[in-house]
Amino acid sequence: MGDFLGIADRIADDIASGRLRPGQQLPPQRWFARRHRIAPSTAGRVYGELVRRGLVVGEVGRGTFVRAAPAAAQGRALIEAATAAPVNLELNYPSAPGQSELLAPALAALTRPDVLADVMRPAAAAGTASAREAAVGLLALPGWRPDPAQVLFTGNARQAIAAVLASLVRPGGRVGVEELTYPLVKEIAGRLGVVLVPLAGDEEGVRPDALAAAHRAAPLSALYLQPTLHNPTSLTVSERRLRRLGEQAADLGLPVVEDRIWSFLHPDAVPLAAYAPGLTHVVDGLSKRVAPGLTVGFLVVPEQRVEAVGAAVRSGGWSAGRFALEAAVRWAEEGVVRRLVEEKRADVARRQRILHHRLDGFVVRTDPRAYFAWWELPAPWRADTFAAAAAAHGIAVTPGTAFAVDPHRTPNAVRLGLASASPEELAWALRVLVGVAERGPSGRSG
Repeated sequence: MGDFLGIADRIADDIASGRLRPGQQLPPQRWFARRHRIAPSTAGRVYGELVRRGLVVGEVGRGTFVRAAPAAAQGRALIEAATAAPVNLELNYPSAPGQSELLAPALAALTRPDVLADVMRPAAAAGTASAREAAVGLLALPGWRPDPAQVLFTGNARQAIAAVLASLVRPGGRVGVEELTYPLVKEIAGRLGVVLVPLAGDEEGVRPDALAAAHRAAPLSALYLQPTLHNPTSLTVSERRLRRLGEQAADLGLPVVEDRIWSFLHPDAVPLAAYAPGLTHVVDGLSKRVAPGLTVGFLVVPEQRVEAVGAAVRSGGWSAGRFALEAAVRWAEEGVVRRLVEEKRADVARRQRILHHRLDGFVVRTDPRAYFAWWELPAPWRADTFAAAAAAHGIAVTPGTAFAVDPHRTPNAVRLGLASASPEELAWALRVLVGVAERGPSGRSG
């Protein structure tokens, strides 16, 4: 056992020192075994250990490649790594013109001495009656209106996901997810000791037969999905598929976590909760609708799950701050959230026009209502090396490896976040990235 770990350590040192460069392909395992005079099975363990450490990525049919950055930079440290880039197409927080001026009056009212003492008190997971009514007003859609008694609050949507999964899944439990999923869900699962199981999908979303097969192989404890404007592909699951998934979840008795953080941009999209109300835990929040600095996470949970999820929120320290709750109530009641949403829907349309103009002729998956795009890179580019080349030009993009659940099936694509850069910066960055793509990894135009 020590032999394979020692060899893995030496390869890790070569990667850290730069002797093995980002994007460089490792030799086939049989050749590696002969070179190091070890058994092919031991070579397989070396490669497996390097994948586990996040130093290399194996791609079916292509080989094993050195990552452009450690896996932690695509998960836990994703945000910190991105902020250093002059043009950030990795972080994705939309901001509407005049947003600060719209938000300020409610905050000023909350800082009056006669109000401040009250709003600085701790908040319960259930918030306040006015907060629950405000949340229902923001979340309700034709055909689906949550019961205020089933609404809980967290500090943000990520904490809401963590609280629900902690309440549903024991360490070692399995959660079905899309083959590409939100990177921080991968991190949350790692911290909770939860195993993510990628489920095959098609142009309509996760396939019900794939869900059933995964559950037969070993029982799933829950299903996590982003059915509306899925991050990173922008896919919105069809109503027909939602109905079938709801029926399948009911047949299996499988709890569902429905992440709707981007759904405000697609107000016509029916939630999965409408088809499986007794099983679905809806996650949403204000970070995208309003701003990430002072936000609240929303949870709508089945009636019989309110106590269990509320207990998870409290034990995890994920409760929303009372000040943030009161600000959210005022912003909702005064129409500020509605106005910001309208502005951001118009803003995303402008940015989509820039995207289509600059990336015309490339393979891009997106939606006219989405603040992100999935760019399938031209050969011979690989996602990690393209992200590294973009960073060398001062542009942060997210390689597809950050979203892939199966480390051996990594997409040759990058996600472009359209929200955080100004329109002018976005246009410039896309023009530069097109030049990088056309020149290829060698730096010469094809």
